[in-house]
Amino acid sequence: MTQTATRDASLKLHALDREGLQVISAHLQDVCVKRGDMTFLPRHKRFALSGMRYDWVSAEYGVEERVGSLLCFYRVLKVAHLGLNDHAPGDVMNLLGVTFEKTEPPSGMVFLTFADGAIVRLEVECLEVELRDVGPRAAACECAGHALTRAELA
Repeated sequence: MTQTATRDASLKLHALDREGLQVISAHLQDVCVKRGDMTFLPRHKRFALSGMRYDWVSAEYGVEERVGSLLCFYRVLKVAHLGLNDHAPGDVMNLLGVTFEKTEPPSGMVFLTFADGAIVRLEVECLEVELRDVGPRAAACECAGHALTRAELA
């Protein structure tokens, strides 16, 4: 896993195993994602989503802000979902976390879990994922399904 993160730098993480994905998932907690900003590119075996990530590093410096981020999974064979049909493309959803379960190593299933109970499941040849900040930055605000307040950060 490689990582670059400072208060003034953009985050860029790459993971090839469950432990690395746990780090990425921690940074993804409370990402605001529009239903229409998730896409599967089967010909390229990629699944990507973009959203406004709560910047936990900035919060340590007393700055509550969100940053536009891109999450990309590689070597994706199939995508299934539960509960996404209840959302219009412009609906904002709150991503709670991302997990990986091996099936026949190195292949497995990646689960993206949202606050309202929606789940996206990716069948992958192996785990390869990248999270990178692409901008812009904006003051943090509440995300659907979760009220983010200073008290919750303490």
